[in-house]
Amino acid sequence: MNITSFINRLKELVEIEREAEIEAMRLEMRRLSGIERERLGRAILNLNGKIIGEELGYFLVKYGRNREIKTEISVGDLVVISKRDPLKSDLLGTVVEKGKRFIVVALETVPEWALRDVRIDLYANDITFRRWLENLNTIKKAGKRALRFYLGLDEPSQGEEVNFVPFDKSLNRSQRKAISKALGSEDFFLVHGPFGTGKTRTLVELIRQEVKRGNKVLATAESNVAVDNLVERLSRSGIKIVRIGHPSRVSKHLHETTLAYLITQHELYGELRELRVIGQSLAEKRDTYTKPTPKFRRGLSDEEIIKLAERKRGARGLSARLIMEMAEWIKLNRQVQKAFDDARKLEERIARDIIREADVVLTTNSSAALEVVDYDTYDVAIIDEATQSTIPSILIPLNKVERFVLAGDHKQLPPTILSLEAQELSRTLFEGLIERYPWKSEMLVVQYRMNERIMEFPSKEFYGGKIIADESVRGITLRDLVEYQSPNDSWGKILNPENVIVFIDTSKAENKWERQRRGSESRENPLEAEIVAKIVDKLLSIGVKPEWIGVITPYDDQRDLISMKVPEDVEVKTVDGYQGREKEVIILSLVRSNKLGEIGFLKDLRRLNVSLTRAKRKLIVVGDSSTLSSHETYKKMIEFFKEKGCFIEFPFS
Repeated sequence: MNITSFINRLKELVEIEREAEIEAMRLEMRRLSGIERERLGRAILNLNGKIIGEELGYFLVKYGRNREIKTEISVGDLVVISKRDPLKSDLLGTVVEKGKRFIVVALETVPEWALRDVRIDLYANDITFRRWLENLNTIKKAGKRALRFYLGLDEPSQGEEVNFVPFDKSLNRSQRKAISKALGSEDFFLVHGPFGTGKTRTLVELIRQEVKRGNKVLATAESNVAVDNLVERLSRSGIKIVRIGHPSRVSKHLHETTLAYLITQHELYGELRELRVIGQSLAEKRDTYTKPTPKFRRGLSDEEIIKLAERKRGARGLSARLIMEMAEWIKLNRQVQKAFDDARKLEERIARDIIREADVVLTTNSSAALEVVDYDTYDVAIIDEATQSTIPSILIPLNKVERFVLAGDHKQLPPTILSLEAQELSRTLFEGLIERYPWKSEMLVVQYRMNERIMEFPSKEFYGGKIIADESVRGITLRDLVEYQSPNDSWGKILNPENVIVFIDTSKAENKWERQRRGSESRENPLEAEIVAKIVDKLLSIGVKPEWIGVITPYDDQRDLISMKVPEDVEVKTVDGYQGREKEVIILSLVRSNKLGEIGFLKDLRRLNVSLTRAKRKLIVVGDSSTLSSHETYKKMIEFFKEKGCFIEFPFS
């Protein structure tokens, strides 16, 4: 396929996915009542708000109610505020804070109606799709070059290893080798970072080395959380960094790295503020006069109104007094526009100064499309979460550089694509490049997250047995955190800290079967939900803290079912919501149990890899071995638990 037809295909896929996302959201808003949508965690009803402050150009509105708020809406999400029907409102905001009975939203304007008895709904973010399409429509030589490598139309350079003196002396051999090869690559390099192998730490060292060589770095990631992780570590390194993006999507303690904050610290900021104050006071004065709307103008131009006013004349049935009022409005409006235009130009000049002086500019892939990013040029782009970024997303930063380094793990979950027709978008640039040019990559092999027994099966199955546990985590167990003498019964074995990996098998239970709710594509398993709730209860009783426990399941309906049965401070999420996360204890409910041995989308082994690699000290899997064993990898996993871990049949004897 040539470049042009590939780009056109990408545009088609983006449009399909964009329509699917917006339609899914609108359909749900139409189909479900506010109460039903709230039950799903995608709306919050009966809220009253008050403006609690202003931050970096946005009003902060705190919405609250007496009843507790249980919702999937998170900090950074785009939401729509409405009276009753979210489809009829265009008041959009960004969530900046969330508590038990309140949620704080950043809004550009706050109409009076938006403060009493409103609802908040999670909204599809169309801005991202628009940026993807705009970038594909204006793709430059650098972006096309990346695609030529991906399509096999150009051959990349061999590259070489570069000697360097690390800032971080504790980097392991594979991390140093990855950095050395990345520094010596003329076009691109891939850092393959499996679970817990210190990928972010490696990228921070690489960024610092690039800056030391005099290079300007554009560092991006798919999510704000990943960008913030880089910002946090780089903010202590002494290099000049600027974080670009909506301030409400940046962690509060990192606000001082944002462009918006740095503008307020610039020597010209006083002048900028003065221009804005002048503009605002002129606007207030202007609004005391009659605005020349079409109803009052009666076809008169601005110049005609001003000339009539100078002669104190009326016209076309308009009194001289009204003409003079409108003339004053027009003259003051010109001053308002000039003040704000001057302020905008000065702000742009300040921003250019800040961007040009920075060593590293950090933002999400999507926000790399902002004009402010182009206030300077870059020598290299370093992109985290490259295996969670679609090609249209990652092309935004790649369009700005000749050299790039991608970091990720194609053995974990790809980007989530809603539309079945647009599933091609889930194949990432990283995946295509590492398959075509494996020699342009280096895998990090030492993991710092988990006990070596939790690591062993995924290492063998997905990484050729190359992953090893660092000495600092090799033998960690719950024994380090809680004192517990386990009795010699089934519960004692499950809870025993020495039993780091446990499989609870439901294959012999009569009520083991999965089920489907009416109208739902998802699955749930009531028996597994009960077992998970009991495990959580027992763990809490021996002193395990709720924040140490994570419950994972592949299915939305099972997540909802388990959520109702466990304390709310125990986190319950789908596998897709747990990538990049970790907990001391993970309980995994696999759900599938049927007579046909069907395991559905559990067949995507990347989902299994993510599920098995979130736990640090204990992993408990609940599932039906007879159904799961219909798949070769799950069969091997169950054999592994029997041989190396603790395998217990339910019901317990």
